[in-house]
Amino acid sequence: MPARQSSPIPPQVPAQRGPRPGIPFLPGGDDRLRKRAAAATVWYLRLQVVLNVAAVLSLPFREEVHEHNVGDFFTPYLATAGLVSAALALFLAVVMRRRKRAAWVFNLILAGPLLCLYVVALTRAPYRDHVFNWLSTALTGLFVAALLLARREFDAVGDRSNPRLALVVGTVGALVSASIGTLLVHATNTRPGAALKDEIAYTLLRGISVGPLADRVDAVHAPRWADVVVNVLIAATFLLVLYACFRAPRGECLLAPDDEHRLRELLDRHGDRDSLGYFALRRDKAVMFSPSGKAAVTYRVVGGVSLASGDPIGDPEAWPGAIDAWLAEARRHAWAPAVMGASEEAGTVYARHGLDALELGDEAIVDLSDFTLEGRAMRVVRQAHNRVRRAGYTVRIRRHEDIPDEEMALLVDRADRWRDGATERGFSMALGRLGDPADGRCVMLECRDAEDVPRALLSFVPWGEAGLSLDLMRRDRDGENGLMEYMVVELLLRAEELGVRRVSLNFAMFRSVFERGSRLGAGPVLRLWRSVLTFFSRWWQIESLYRANAKYRPVWEPRFLLFAKSSDIPRIGLASARAEGFLAPPSLPALTRRRQPACAEPAATEPSRTR
Repeated sequence: MPARQSSPIPPQVPAQRGPRPGIPFLPGGDDRLRKRAAAATVWYLRLQVVLNVAAVLSLPFREEVHEHNVGDFFTPYLATAGLVSAALALFLAVVMRRRKRAAWVFNLILAGPLLCLYVVALTRAPYRDHVFNWLSTALTGLFVAALLLARREFDAVGDRSNPRLALVVGTVGALVSASIGTLLVHATNTRPGAALKDEIAYTLLRGISVGPLADRVDAVHAPRWADVVVNVLIAATFLLVLYACFRAPRGECLLAPDDEHRLRELLDRHGDRDSLGYFALRRDKAVMFSPSGKAAVTYRVVGGVSLASGDPIGDPEAWPGAIDAWLAEARRHAWAPAVMGASEEAGTVYARHGLDALELGDEAIVDLSDFTLEGRAMRVVRQAHNRVRRAGYTVRIRRHEDIPDEEMALLVDRADRWRDGATERGFSMALGRLGDPADGRCVMLECRDAEDVPRALLSFVPWGEAGLSLDLMRRDRDGENGLMEYMVVELLLRAEELGVRRVSLNFAMFRSVFERGSRLGAGPVLRLWRSVLTFFSRWWQIESLYRANAKYRPVWEPRFLLFAKSSDIPRIGLASARAEGFLAPPSLPALTRRRQPACAEPAATEPSRTR
């Protein structure tokens, strides 16, 4: 992600710091007390992570903890000097911070009976004679009290498929980690003649703690490093099981036909506002409408991130209602809300709802009233256009609805064959399908060489009544260099035939960095940041996209990333990369997959572009 830049969002618009969307605000100190109690449970778990890891790494500290656990003392909740406890506390701290209801129940089930056991123990000697036991009981009691006090804060629901997934992960993980651990214990055991059941028992006990707990198995004694490895294996398995139990739910309903119809009606009335509006019709998105139905936010859930794109659709006066509904849904499922590619106007509205802004780059928009090939500044474009035209290339421009079905099927097949790689890319600025009958107003450019052989194609989606926005770019690698420039210029010169007055081209990430970083007087930080981006442009075409669009002398419209917390930016970056097709995580086993719900119309597997 880029370094934090100052946002042009007007400073006079204060971000709301009131109650979270979807949660009723209770005036007075009760609401603040609940929030502090919830935060206290998270900090307690974080402290246990540090203490357990320190106990594993420090032999004197570890022995002290285990002396308390096996003697007349007992330690606070989750203090066991083992990596399993550290992993458990770490994961619970994360999901408790996200206000997961299942995590609250899990903690209460573990800590509540433990507190009762401690209270009963304090009624008997010798436990009541040790001050440390009273301290452990007090700390555990405070944690349980904080849980009970903050119970209304933990309202995020989980995924219904989590128990099944956790069962599969736990079964497979336990078999694998226990088998590897037992083999390691067998290979490193210094006491010969141990039975298999003793080695398995030793392995399982070492999975709980690296202290004296497993020393009760007299027939087995493994080196300290082997004990730690076994503990790490079991801890990793336990962590995976916890993830499966508490992971955020995926989006349940994708874009249904009725939702798509309502979105198209909104686009008919307000589609001129945002060049990315038509991409809200991707069928791998879900939608949240405002209470009035006059605005909507479309989003997709990726890796626990509710990822919206572009501006809300519809009447700007109804945007706040749609944003509130979307944020409430994200809050209910513990999704991290984020918006990719919002305009400055929409960013201002999102900022009023507590989201922060980060400038991602600029969108290149060509106003046809100002476009011309004349002048020295357009010499390179003019020469490239004339060279390809003299080579005998021609461009045919049609609306999708004017292309016969058989011919459209051939165009789709060519687009598939010309695609660079097997993975479809695009989410925020791509439609994700080609040739769908519902997209008849889209525009297709087909380029053929002097022998009438197809060599490239472009597809644009409608931008209101008089605009187009680039969706897909494909070319034959054996075609003439400069085909894309030639086709774009042909569209810009002949756009009046379609009644088009403006065209949105590619999105240039970090354009301002390249532009300002090359100027005289640029600071060292800006020059360093430009050098880093130039280096990564060797693989990701960051600078080349900027240069390719700058030649048309466009108007640059800034686009922003909106997020709730700075700590969520890494998650949002990974979710964005997955949504855009740059990262492809391994698929889950068929047993754990959830069928697409009936409310979603299956998305067509057709080409999309990467802007």
